[in-house]
Amino acid sequence: MKLFPVHISNFKLDGGAMFGVVPKVLWQGKYPADENNMCNWALRSLLIDTGNRVILIDNGYGDKQSKKFFSHVYLNGGDGLEGALKKHGYSLDDVTDVILTHLHADHCGGGGVKYNADRTGFEMVFKKATYWISKPHWEWAMNPNKQEGAAFLEENLMPMLESGQLKFIEKPAGRQGRDTELYPGIKLRLFNGHTVGQMIPFINKGEKTYVFMADLIPSTAHIPLVWNMAYDIRPMDMLQEKEDFLNEAAENNYILFFQHDLYNECASVQKMEKGVRLKETFTLAES
Repeated sequence: MKLFPVHISNFKLDGGAMFGVVPKVLWQGKYPADENNMCNWALRSLLIDTGNRVILIDNGYGDKQSKKFFSHVYLNGGDGLEGALKKHGYSLDDVTDVILTHLHADHCGGGGVKYNADRTGFEMVFKKATYWISKPHWEWAMNPNKQEGAAFLEENLMPMLESGQLKFIEKPAGRQGRDTELYPGIKLRLFNGHTVGQMIPFINKGEKTYVFMADLIPSTAHIPLVWNMAYDIRPMDMLQEKEDFLNEAAENNYILFFQHDLYNECASVQKMEKGVRLKETFTLAES
């Protein structure tokens, strides 16, 4: 099995929204903001080559939306989706599976659906791939609450369903190893704090377990238990899920792969007197 980071781009979001109830005087030292209170974040996917399957986890924003839409997220840097794949020797047609952790626009817009040649309709970016999403999350995205509704864009979702390439992971969320095995070495676990049915991949490579953090823990700055996003729809569920996961990660020496941390690709954690804390950071290649 081979693992590759896919750095699609960076984007900016308000620091207050990204750190919720944590005061700026605390988070600014760990994750600096610009003069407009915007922090720069990575859009980093993970490519897994099992030898039989080539699997991409999440795929960024894409380019379907309006200039006004993108004026709010300030895309910058990165290699682009296709460019990042080519950097590691892969093409769009090599991808056999796309795991979507959830359907917020920054996670599913880029590699799911694109305009056709004359921009009269949509087509799939990965024409040979199966797209995987949790059934609870799909149902939630079809009928979200008012806080989250704007994050689910019809042009990102319905063409996937209509293509026939979309498949659902049915198993409900659970703790203590109640995971769904997608392929040997790749398991999926559902979490409900950030959004209903967020699907977190656990990848076993040799004796190491890598966890694609998505929005369960967006960056190393979010490792402390109460450092969470204002975007989380169920804050108390998030606290419990995060505490359980971090204890498990520390006990088993998991390697956490961060989707949104601009400065760190990976980290390990350890149990300390005041809870689980960052142990060390490193690149995926160094892991």
